Amino acid sequence: MNNSQEILDEKKYNKLIVVLSVLIPVAVAVLFGVKIPNVEPLSFLPPIYATINGFTAVLLVVAFVAIKNKKVKLHENVMKTAIGCSVAFLVMYVAYHMTSDSTKFGGEGAIKYIYYFVLITHILLSIIIIPFVLITYVRAITNNIEKHKKIAKITFPLWLYVAISGVIVYIMISPYY
Repeated sequence: MNNSQEILDEKKYNKLIVVLSVLIPVAVAVLFGVKIPNVEPLSFLPPIYATINGFTAVLLVVAFVAIKNKKVKLHENVMKTAIGCSVAFLVMYVAYHMTSDSTKFGGEGAIKYIYYFVLITHILLSIIIIPFVLITYVRAITNNIEKHKKIAKITFPLWLYVAISGVIVYIMISPYY
């Protein structure tokens, strides 16, 4: 595929990337405030979606190692699974918050500041990572490998931080559920 074709293929996805990058955080914010009445709280979900975050982190590392070892098909499959895990996490996270009250962190002193630092950076980067993941994925599926590699160097550590910090946030708040 020539360079101009790669650019055209990528441009087809740009509007969708912008829409999803705005729509997903807005939908999560809106749904976070919606409480479904008379529904049993889905209080079993936090350890499940925290585990999925941990699994996503492992998948990202496996995909990184795979591509470094030139196992392209394995890298592709693992990355698709990581994206699927992130989507599953998001669905469960929203479902939990639509049926359950938010849990307040009960720690005091320095640990409270550490918790809120990790939580806030996790939330902010989870919003920022959406277009990065989508652009990185589109560059891969449109075979724009050089641009894919360039943005993947940014996407990978950010996404890995979001996945790991999600687990840390869960571990820190779990005594207060």
